[in-house]
Amino acid sequence: MSARNRELMALIPASLLLTAGFAAIFIQQSERLSDVSLTYGAIFLLLCLAGHLLIRFTLPYADPYIFPLVSVLACFGLVVIYRIDETLAREQAQWFVVGLILFAATILLLRDFRVLERYRYTIALVGLLLLLLPRVPGIGQQVNGAYLGIKLGPVAFQPAEFGKIAIIIFLAAYLRDTRQLLVQGRKLGPVTVPQIKHLGPLLVVWGAAMFMLVFIRDLGSSLMYFGGFLALLYIATNRLSFVAIGMGMFALGAWFFASTVSHVQERIQIRNNPFNPEWVEKSGYQIAQSLFAQADGGLFGTGFGASLLRGPNGETLIPAPHTDLIYAVIVNEVGLVGACGLLLVYMLLIERGFKVAMVAGDSFSKLLASGLTAVLALQVFVIVGGVTKVIPLTGVTLPFVSYGGSSILANFILLALLLLVSDRARRPVRAR
Repeated sequence: MSARNRELMALIPASLLLTAGFAAIFIQQSERLSDVSLTYGAIFLLLCLAGHLLIRFTLPYADPYIFPLVSVLACFGLVVIYRIDETLAREQAQWFVVGLILFAATILLLRDFRVLERYRYTIALVGLLLLLLPRVPGIGQQVNGAYLGIKLGPVAFQPAEFGKIAIIIFLAAYLRDTRQLLVQGRKLGPVTVPQIKHLGPLLVVWGAAMFMLVFIRDLGSSLMYFGGFLALLYIATNRLSFVAIGMGMFALGAWFFASTVSHVQERIQIRNNPFNPEWVEKSGYQIAQSLFAQADGGLFGTGFGASLLRGPNGETLIPAPHTDLIYAVIVNEVGLVGACGLLLVYMLLIERGFKVAMVAGDSFSKLLASGLTAVLALQVFVIVGGVTKVIPLTGVTLPFVSYGGSSILANFILLALLLLVSDRARRPVRAR
């Protein structure tokens, strides 16, 4: 069976999963099976088929498993969001369609994605400006103490979702040219130290991560950006010492700001003791309810539509269940087994992303695929780690699952870039 036919066949289980999920919700809500679930499944399959046909005719050699894995995540997210709020689920479905359109536009307009190398500094500047937009008076929005979004009339979005792609493109292009210089450097006894002039742009990225931690007050994004930077630095230089130094710099900066900036200090204290009455009255309520919800789910969960999201008087028991704490809702309804299944899908997607990087023939393609995959993996870690109290809770969304137009659109661009790299890497030499 050809790669594209394998991709087509793999889309069928995704649509069946969506159909079964909606059927379970309808049975839970009204104790009867509605044929609407079949309609939703058919519509989702047709949308995925449209994406498949685009890939078949434009990227015939692309990895056949990445798009189906994303489809599984998207259908799972739609089912969970529909269970939480039908209106939000319809909006998410609309964003999914817009994301597919943006996915197609990215593939058609960037057939030769290597052109991005020429505009590395322009792209980096755009990425940094996107990170600063939430603090611009009049348009910036503050959510739970962090400046993550902007609002222009009826339109609101999170520019950091797009900024992560811009920063990765810059780092991939920059490290492609300077990795040998970073490795060689100057000999100081048994240690090779890179020259400061070559570390300059990289130190800017570290400074930007620290800046986000304080100015934007977003610990999750700063961890995600700097983690992606360290992953690319290690892949480009094969020097574990660079990663150790970078982690030390980040830890030192985080410790300093946690000791001097009240917002960061509060986040860490809430993570350490969310059941403290002083913190429960603030953001500690979120993580405390998240832990209770996951414990209530047990091994196999309460079932789709069976979790208790609101109290008898309509009060919210799980804050932000469609965005920040959607993983807690998932664990509550499908249990630890279902949540592990979801994480396995993410792991398979991340494995395929790194496989794309391994087979890529040029340095820029390798670094770009590695960086995009690393950022996706770190985003999953940040949100799941925050909900499970491994790290302080942040406002990062669960890719393709959480509600949010910005996240869907940005991740579809990321998906398109990965498939573009994959198609070029797997294409026979005579066809390049």
